[in-house]
Amino acid sequence: MKKTLFLLSAALLFLALGHSVFASPAKDGAPSGGGAASQGPGPAAPVPVKGKIILSTTTSTQDSGLLDYLLPVFTRETGWQVDTIAVGTGAAIKMGRDGDADVLLVHAKAEEIKMVADGYGIKRYDVMYNDFLVVGPDLNAISHNDNVIQTFKDIAAKNLPFVSRGDNSGTDIMEKSLWKTAGIDPTTLPKYTSAGQGMGATLQMADELKAYTLTDRATWLTFTRDKKINLPAVCEKATDLLNYYGVIAVNPAKYPKVNAAGAQAFVDWILSDSTQKFISQYGIADFGASLFTPNAKANG
Repeated sequence: MKKTLFLLSAALLFLALGHSVFASPAKDGAPSGGGAASQGPGPAAPVPVKGKIILSTTTSTQDSGLLDYLLPVFTRETGWQVDTIAVGTGAAIKMGRDGDADVLLVHAKAEEIKMVADGYGIKRYDVMYNDFLVVGPDLNAISHNDNVIQTFKDIAAKNLPFVSRGDNSGTDIMEKSLWKTAGIDPTTLPKYTSAGQGMGATLQMADELKAYTLTDRATWLTFTRDKKINLPAVCEKATDLLNYYGVIAVNPAKYPKVNAAGAQAFVDWILSDSTQKFISQYGIADFGASLFTPNAKANG
């Protein structure tokens, strides 16, 4: 009898342990802002680690939280870990041209196309887009509108403070082109400040100085939600404020030491239908709408 009771107890203990040890593990939680299935678009079981890639990207993908949302899923599905360097797009593209990165995710289309034409990138692909907007402290000085060129003219005419990123980023390039279209040299404006910083830091500086600035929507929404800034939208939803992001693998013919396999894996992954859908769900939980619109279908 004692032997029977012992065997029965052992069996029950094994079943209890088996339930806790061998049951399916809890799914990884997607970062705040996702609104997507937490496990992401791919297989539940992680792929064994293959190595690392260096991703050079713009600060807006980091400050908006998008990288925290995407990269753990990429690593789990492909086995490639990611070392991220988030800088202005100009600096990110320079890293690609210098062979200091394996793959780029940036938003200055003309510069991206030139990089590929010069032989430093294999091919540029559309990934997604959001939009820029002008934000500022006082809607009495400039009422809410959708005419960005007139907004820039009003900022100059009324001598309102403006903070520029001043870092040769995609946002900075867009801002300079808008001033040029408006026929204004912003460096002659007495209250024009060049921050030389990323998007998040520039927004916080504009908030402290009670100034206007040009920002991408995703970073602005994230910093507004987190109560890091209080800068309402002044000008938005203008057709000339769309902000396109592209992905480029650095050309191994120029730099044989780049991780060509890992870079191509990232390009293929971010352009895949499942990842594009995953991107479309980012932001829905917190903002009721996606922060980025997938655009890989534009590649044909």
